[in-house]
Amino acid sequence: MRAVTRVLSGGALLLGAGVLPATTQTYHVAKTFLLGGDGGWDYLALDTVGHRLFIARQNRVVVVDPDNGKILSEIPGLNRAHGVAFAYASGHGFATSGADSTVTMFDLTTLQVLGHTTAAVDDDAILYDAASKRVFTFNGDAHSSSVIDPTSGKRIGTIDLGAGPEFAVAAGDGKLYVNLEDKGAVAEIDAAAMKVTRQWPLAPCESPTGLAIDRAHHRLFSGCRNKIMGISDATAGKLLSTVPIGGGVDGCAFDPGAQLAFASNGDGTLTIVHEDTPAKFRVLANVATRRGARTMALDETTHRIFTVTAELGPPPPPTADHPHPRPGIVPGTFTLLILEP
Repeated sequence: MRAVTRVLSGGALLLGAGVLPATTQTYHVAKTFLLGGDGGWDYLALDTVGHRLFIARQNRVVVVDPDNGKILSEIPGLNRAHGVAFAYASGHGFATSGADSTVTMFDLTTLQVLGHTTAAVDDDAILYDAASKRVFTFNGDAHSSSVIDPTSGKRIGTIDLGAGPEFAVAAGDGKLYVNLEDKGAVAEIDAAAMKVTRQWPLAPCESPTGLAIDRAHHRLFSGCRNKIMGISDATAGKLLSTVPIGGGVDGCAFDPGAQLAFASNGDGTLTIVHEDTPAKFRVLANVATRRGARTMALDETTHRIFTVTAELGPPPPPTADHPHPRPGIVPGTFTLLILEP
């Protein structure tokens, strides 16, 4: 990693006594853009070919220019939008719609909706695996993964996961890895065979959500709701180490050029972890973002991080379906934050 010397401002919360060494790389909020609009949000996805940022927002996907924060377009017709994936070879994008169990396929050039297919109940995270040339959704309540052909947009298979999945990553060699939130574990999937090949526990990590991968060293970074990042050896299929992170994590990323892992936390922090070696990891800092900025996208070329949030009010009353409701959103305050090293 190219060493970056930076004096930390009040926006970075140092962990431990003293100051960080001069070789430490940290981040700061460099730009903010008010996007406005109503509704909640979930995952962000960076289109590296079209240079666009896709943000899942309740009943639509908002497409933003990541340089100036300008809203370029919207993809309508979703019901509790969650995630977006890009299948560049077929020219198609895909977005999950958790409340109606559907996946929307759209044209990556025009952004026009091309069709819909049924996945399974609570389809949430989604990815495209270039090795198998398939799209995979991860369906929380259905405890499954739906497999979709990226050209036709049709569902071609279902994988029983045996527990509720959260975020997933592709290793690039035909293997997928997914956090099993209610089991506190990671599952490995053979993408071509469409089956789970093994899984391992993440204890003491509980409720893993965000997931990132260091493909060169076969390391997985699971962001867990009990303020821990669990780091696994994907080759051996076991937990290697844990480090502390902020509260309310929902997104993780890994920058191979900087050997940095990130956890975006709803408590208003971005935890930065350095991979000193494939067996040694240390927390560099918790950088202040804003409360509610729990999901993220990373540009591996510019090393910029994108996250979003809004001004939050009191949560609605709990219900049987939502016993722990999230805070209410103040209309018109939805904001994109861009962090830079």
